[in-house]
Amino acid sequence: MKSSLGLRLGQSLTMTPALQQAIRLLQLSSLDLQQEIEQALDTNILLERADDPADAETPTEPAPESPVDSVQTLELADDGDIPAEMPVDASWEDVFDDLPTPSRSSDDEELRDFLEANLRSHTGLREHLLEQARIAPLNPRQAVIAEYLIDAIDEDGYLRNYPELLAELAQKLQADAREVEAVLRLIQEFDPVGVGARDLRECLRLQIESLPARTPGANTALILLDQHMALLARRDVDALVKASGLPHAEVAAAWSLIKTLQPHPGRPFQPHESDYITADIFVFKRNGHWRVSLNPDHTPRLRISSHYQNLIRRADNSRDQQLLKQHLQEARYFLNSLEARNETLLRVAQSIVEEQRAFLEYGPEAMRPLVLRDIAEQLGIHESTVSRATANKYMLTPRGLFELKYFFSSHVQTTGGGVCSATAIQAMIKRLIAAENPARPLSDATLSELLLKEGIQVARRTVAKYREGLGIPPSHERKPPA
Repeated sequence: MKSSLGLRLGQSLTMTPALQQAIRLLQLSSLDLQQEIEQALDTNILLERADDPADAETPTEPAPESPVDSVQTLELADDGDIPAEMPVDASWEDVFDDLPTPSRSSDDEELRDFLEANLRSHTGLREHLLEQARIAPLNPRQAVIAEYLIDAIDEDGYLRNYPELLAELAQKLQADAREVEAVLRLIQEFDPVGVGARDLRECLRLQIESLPARTPGANTALILLDQHMALLARRDVDALVKASGLPHAEVAAAWSLIKTLQPHPGRPFQPHESDYITADIFVFKRNGHWRVSLNPDHTPRLRISSHYQNLIRRADNSRDQQLLKQHLQEARYFLNSLEARNETLLRVAQSIVEEQRAFLEYGPEAMRPLVLRDIAEQLGIHESTVSRATANKYMLTPRGLFELKYFFSSHVQTTGGGVCSATAIQAMIKRLIAAENPARPLSDATLSELLLKEGIQVARRTVAKYREGLGIPPSHERKPPA
């Protein structure tokens, strides 16, 4: 082996930190963007909000004279002395080590804790119960019955329509009532306590029975639940004492215990604040034209602090001044990235509205086929940019709130030589099923034939796929019981 030195020429594409930041901001959702902005304001002393009391009530629609494709302006102060492209370290986190973090009030800390708690994803009730069923001592047949039961538990944690479920399990699995009851008893031991109850009485009873044996008022509470449920609903302790013949102190202790129980054990697993969706884009019609604007709540006005900027103008080469210069360049990158994000998002949204004008006018059945490449070619940008701009973004239209991805769908050839979008076909299927005779629901094959009469040629299995995507059960499940 002989070692040697050689010179080789080559080309490679390297993304600068500024470009990486612009790409990252583009694909953030509105909630993530708000967090990013707050973090930037906390860690960079040269960034500040430009909002003032006069701007507090920002209209949701632009003024009549404002153009459709205008972007909310981000104010950038002119520093004069700092070059536009000052070198920056690729590892930006190292820049902030020697600067103090701006202090926040206790109210700010509480708000941040609340947001962080609500931004975390949570497990739904069904998933929570299925996880416990997987580790429960169930044989394969019991596991199937348990899955049926868990699927029938509603969002409040109750197993309603139990007789109908028994009949269904007897027909599909040949399971008798004792077998199903044994599996249900096991599910009722799952967390949360009280889940799988068939009514409120059983739900409260399950919770009391799970308490320690010597819990004050527990035995009396069970008696009241069994014999005086109607009086408990009236919350009349004196009437309970008179009807039960029990001492007032015992009834009062039982009532105090019952008040601590959870009548809806599934409620903690329901979606909460983190699942609320706010629009990133507003679409409205003015003077016969569809217009688009950004949600001003998601695009706060930021600027570079003139106070710290003036300090840089009197700068020397000390370490503190070098850090200020570095922060100034970081602030410029961030503001430019925000401006680029808003401009790209607005252009993409405007292009989507122009393509799907028929949907806004006539509804889902008028949705046109549209793919990312169509928008990318119109705007002269890459498909990946369109994908990032439409990810986790929502548009509020007169027809409702939709994710931007909703407006993209594949096309299906029509018998007349044209094309129809998959979204439009789903809307047609939904219309046909809504108008069907409940006693004779339409099968997937019949739906395929009806669509063919309207010029849409789709196979039965495609109809089934679209129907399942709409959450509509098959025809035999839509037929009412005899």
